[in-house]
Parts: sequence; structure tokens; C-alpha cells
Amino acid sequence: MRSLPLPLALTARLSPVVVLAAVGWALSSGPLAAPQAAGHKPAEEKTETRSESAPSTSTVPKTYSASPAPCEAVAKKTIEALVPGAKTAGKEIPSTDSELRRTCSWNALKGYDYRWLDVSYEVMESDEAAQKSYEAHTEKQSGGGAVPGLGDSAYSVVNLTTEDKQETREGVVFARASNALVTITYNGSDFESKKAPSTDTINKGAIKAAKEAVAALESDKR
Repeated sequence: MRSLPLPLALTARLSPVVVLAAVGWALSSGPLAAPQAAGHKPAEEKTETRSESAPSTSTVPKTYSASPAPCEAVAKKTIEALVPGAKTAGKEIPSTDSELRRTCSWNALKGYDYRWLDVSYEVMESDEAAQKSYEAHTEKQSGGGAVPGLGDSAYSVVNLTTEDKQETREGVVFARASNALVTITYNGSDFESKKAPSTDTINKGAIKAAKEAVAALESDKR
């Protein structure tokens, strides 16, 4: 910046108000004003820049906003194999919010052999909410194990119950895919022998249905 010449400084101190005003103009915005530093922006521009770079407060988009049709989530040949004698169209269970929670059910008694399959979807507000719900479900179902390669995380458990000497074996698979939960319930009984299907039969059947249900969810992003 150019320094103010000494004679002009002395004149400014001794001259009338008009001269003082002229000197003020020269120092602030005239030829004697300090040159703007490279890259330096006026205060108003700084404020604008900070506003543009401020973190966004908008909600993070959800991967899934609605549940797919659960009765179409599992292939007909799978239904025929897991629930012999059942109508492959299934029956959707009424829901208080069919956009976010939907369940389809298949059941049949063929001879003395009974099978039941449920496929349920629940779409939640965020991945975090879905993960929290997933953990709450799996903590209540001890004795199971993880199912690798299914959604973001999946868990399978099989339990045997006996009532009036009749055995029923039930398998449950919980799977989380982003902000959605998929729950499969598959059980069976033999009313002639009063025995239940093997653990392997029920577990593999539940996992097969779960894989198809998660694939249906992922192909129907809404």
C-alpha cells in the first residue's frame, strides 16, 4: 500500500472539513485505499459462502418407502414344495398400515402332514431404526445363528414345542435390508406320528423363503 505523503497529511490536519472528507474518501475507496488481498472476499461474500457450505438438515433418503406385495414374494414352486396342498396365491393378512407392514400366509394339511408359512415385511424410518428392531428380535430368539449372504444381516432359529404329545417345529428367519425388515415363519407337524419335521427341513425351508423374499424386496425399491 502506498504511504500517505507528509504534505497531504499536514494539509489534512489544517484544512477545512471539505479537505478532511476528501482525504477520508482517498483512504477508504479512492486511489489511496489498500488493495484487496488475493483471495480475500468482502464480509458479505464470506457470509454467503458459509451458508452454502453449511451441513444440510434435510432427511437422508430411505432405500425403501413401501413394502412389496408379500404374496408375490415367494415363487409358486417354492410354495408347492414348502406347503404342499396350499393355494399358491396365499392370503394377505389385514394390516393397520399396508404401505409399511404387510404379511402373507400359506397353510395346508395334506394327509396328516401340516405346514404353515408366513412372509412379513416392515419398512422403517431409517437403517438405524431397522437395525435396532432387528437386534431386539434376535435377542429374544436365543439358540440360533447368522445367515451369511442374506440382506445386510440375517439370523435363523428353530424351536420345538410339544402340546398334548403333539410336536411342532418352527423356524424363524429375521433379515434386515437397509431400512426394511423381512421375517419368515415356517412350521410343521405330522398328526399321524405326532412327530415334527426335522430341524434341517424346517431351517432350510425358512431360509429358502427368506432369500426369495429379500430378493423381491430389493427388486421392488420404492
